[in-house]
Amino acid sequence: MRNFVFHNPTKIIFGVDTTEEVGKESKNYGKRILLVIGQGSVKKIGLYDRVVKLLKEEGLEIFELEGVKPNPRVDLVRKGINMVRENNIDLLLAVGGGSVIDTAKAIAAGLTYEGDVWDLFKYRKPIKPTIPIGVVLTLAATGSEMNGNAVISNLETQEKLAISSPYIYPKFSILDPKNTASVPLNHTLYGIVDILSHVFEQYFDRVDDAILQDRFAEAIMKTVIETTPKIIKNPEDLNARTTILWCGTNALNGIIGVGKEQDWATHAIEHAISAIYDIPHGLGLAIVFPHWMKYVSDVIPHKFANFARNVWGITGDDDFEVGLKSIERLIDFYESIGVPTKLSKVGINDEKLEEMAEKATQFGPIGNTKKLAKEDVYKILQMCL
Repeated sequence: MRNFVFHNPTKIIFGVDTTEEVGKESKNYGKRILLVIGQGSVKKIGLYDRVVKLLKEEGLEIFELEGVKPNPRVDLVRKGINMVRENNIDLLLAVGGGSVIDTAKAIAAGLTYEGDVWDLFKYRKPIKPTIPIGVVLTLAATGSEMNGNAVISNLETQEKLAISSPYIYPKFSILDPKNTASVPLNHTLYGIVDILSHVFEQYFDRVDDAILQDRFAEAIMKTVIETTPKIIKNPEDLNARTTILWCGTNALNGIIGVGKEQDWATHAIEHAISAIYDIPHGLGLAIVFPHWMKYVSDVIPHKFANFARNVWGITGDDDFEVGLKSIERLIDFYESIGVPTKLSKVGINDEKLEEMAEKATQFGPIGNTKKLAKEDVYKILQMCL
């Protein structure tokens, strides 16, 4: 196991009806609140009115930035930065899923940078201390509610890039499973793929003695796989929603990745795909991950054998063969819940494979399990067709 420092400053307020705490929690950070929301879904389900009411009851002044889209755009981030500066905002309150949270984080990061916020993503300029962020989560998926990461897209350059900083961890995140029950089923399922993918990125690496972390990871994977059919059968099942919600947070709050090398090549490849084709992030991960697995399975066959035996219950003595069976089981699982695992099934052909491979590796080879150069990414994308 590698040496590590673990510090997660986010306060989690978890459970049914914990949305009621948003006003009392927000007032700890000032009087002027910028609500960051999506394209209107939180208004349609009544969550927006509920949050506004609770904030006003605490005497808080509310401003609003609406219009965050999946694969959130840097243009809206720039608008949000201007709004914060013009209105002396004290707290950014993201009410929504990962895209909304990442937008709020990017606004916060850009607020204390003198140049254009995209420089932080493209040129990896340092991020400085900034204003606080709060969250009311509506989708179990990205884990952004309890980490310091954000991913933003630039339509002009067709790039989708990430930042990471301890200064953009949310101060608090309210995780009320009732709010996730209003999300369309397909987005719930893409979120579930995202959760599993975060675990995969930390689980499939070359560190063999981080045993506790791997067991945590296997528990999350098994729980997600066992719980997903319950949500499909009954999307209003709050017990199942609660379980998936906590899985999503623990998949990327740092706890299962400490002492590990981690990989993250698949996320870089997916970002290159959705930067051009604007497909949902979880959908892109469902397509790429099984093929990345096949491409690197010979490097860490014992890890895939553990995945097969401990998560899927597959038996057999040959680690490599058992590991390959686990990948097929994952593909079968995704297909069984209606999530495609091929680019051709979402209308993407081989026209821009080279461009996507170039974007994925623009900062150099990606991944740690097996270093992937442009030609490796190109081969994986071909497998995805």
